Amino acid sequence: MSPRPHFLVLTFPLQGHIAPALRLARRLLAAAPDALVTFSTTEAGHRRMSSATPDAPDDDGRLELLPFSDGTETGYVRSSDAASFNDYMASFHSAGARSIGDLLNALAARGRPVTRVVYTMLLPWAADVARSKGVPSALYWIQPAAVLAIYYHYFHGHAAVVAEHRHDPSFLVRLPGLPPQAVRDLPSFVTDSTDPSDFYHCVYVTTRDLFDALDRETPRATVVINTCLELEEATLAALGAYNSLPIGPVLPAGDEACLFKQDDARYIEWLDAKPDNSVVYVSFGSLARMAKEQLYELLLGLEESGRPYLCIVRKDNKAELAEAEPELDARIKNGMVVEWCDQVRVLSHAAVGCFVTHCGWNSVLETVASGVPMVCVPQMSDQRMNAWLVEYEWRVGTRAEVGTDGVLRAAELRRRVEEVMRGDARGTAAEWKRAVTEALGKGGSSDHNLMAFVEDIGLYPLHADLPAREVEKIVQMEAI
Repeated sequence: MSPRPHFLVLTFPLQGHIAPALRLARRLLAAAPDALVTFSTTEAGHRRMSSATPDAPDDDGRLELLPFSDGTETGYVRSSDAASFNDYMASFHSAGARSIGDLLNALAARGRPVTRVVYTMLLPWAADVARSKGVPSALYWIQPAAVLAIYYHYFHGHAAVVAEHRHDPSFLVRLPGLPPQAVRDLPSFVTDSTDPSDFYHCVYVTTRDLFDALDRETPRATVVINTCLELEEATLAALGAYNSLPIGPVLPAGDEACLFKQDDARYIEWLDAKPDNSVVYVSFGSLARMAKEQLYELLLGLEESGRPYLCIVRKDNKAELAEAEPELDARIKNGMVVEWCDQVRVLSHAAVGCFVTHCGWNSVLETVASGVPMVCVPQMSDQRMNAWLVEYEWRVGTRAEVGTDGVLRAAELRRRVEEVMRGDARGTAAEWKRAVTEALGKGGSSDHNLMAFVEDIGLYPLHADLPAREVEKIVQMEAI
C-alpha cells in the first residue's frame, strides 16, 4: 500500500519566504484532500509565527508546524556586522541539514513518512538531505522565472561578462532566452555581492550552491515557480534545464502567519470613506528600513501630491526614529501611517489607486492579482528585475529613480505617482488581473500544473511549447 502523500515544506525564517511557503502548503492541502503537509522553518521563526497566529486552524490535523534547528537559540539578530551574518548562515546550513535529516527520520518513525520535500531558496542542502533519505525533492522558487533564468545562465557560463561590466549599470547583458538586460536590472547578488567583502557575499555563495545542487538532480530538477504562464511565457519556454512548473501567483487564502502584528488603526474604515482609485498605498516590505531623511522626503512627496495615502512604517523602523516622531506626525495631514496591515485586503480595496512598492515578488504578485498599478522603488536582490517586468514587460507601472545617495526625493515620487494615476497603467493592470484569475481558476495553467505536481503524473508542465490539449492527451494515455 502506497504511503499517504506527505509534503515537507521547508523555508528560511524571513517573512518574505515564510508567507509564500505557507501559502503553498495550504494550496497543496486544498489540491490533495488526502495529503499531509508538515511546514518547517527555524525555531526562532516558528516561535514568531506561533505568537502571531496562536489560534490558526490545523486543517483537521493534516497541517503540522514543526521547527528545525539553525544551531542558535535566538536566530539571526540583525546587525551591521557582516561577520555575524556570515557566522549565522554557516550555522544555519550545517545545523539545518542535520536537523532536517532528524526530522525526516522522526516523521517516518511516527507513521507519517515524507513523500516529497519542497524547499525554498537559501536551503541548498535540502535536496541532498532528501536524496540521502530516498525522498524526492522540488525547489519552490519564490521569485520570478526571469530571475531563475538569469541565475541559471550566470552560473552556467555567463558570469564573466557580468563581472566585467558590473560597475556599468547601463551595459546590456544578453542571456539565452531573455531580452537584453541592463546590469542595473540584474539581481544584486550577482552584481554587488560577488566581492567577499560585501555584506551579502554569503547569500551569493548560498545561491551558487543552490544551483550546484540542482545540477546534481537526475534526470533533472523539478522547480515549482511562484508565477504563471501568462506572466512569463517566453522565459518559461526557455527554462529547459529544469522541469519547471509555474503554479502561481500563490496568494493567501484566509488566515496566514505574519511576523509583524497588524496595526489596530482602523485603516479599512478610513479607506471606506475615500473615493475609488484615489488612495496611494506605500509599503517597502518586511526588511527595508527608512532613514529619517527618506521618510521626510516620502511624506513630503505624498502630501504635495494632494492625494490621500496609506503609508506603512514598521514598528522596528519607528523605534529607530522615535526622537523624530513628533516632527513626522506634524507632517501627516492628508494620510494615515500604520505599522503593518493586511496588504492583500488593502490592495483589493476599491479606494486604492496605486501602490508605491519596493517590488518584492510577493508584493508584485499580490498587486498584479488585484489589478493595481505600481510605482517601483527597487532596492536589492530580485527587486530590480521585478521592477523591469512591471514597467516594460507588463506595463503596469513605472520605476522611480533615486539619487546617488539612494534617497527617493519628494519631487520624483510626486511625478511618478501622477504618471501612474493619470496614465494607462490601470487599464493594463485590469487586463493582467483577468489573466491571473484565469490561470488560477479550475483548468487554468497554474491549476493544471499544481495538480500535475501533486499527482506526480509525469510532471508535464503546461507552458508555451506544450499546449493544454497535448498535455491532456499525454495524461490520458498514461492513465490507460
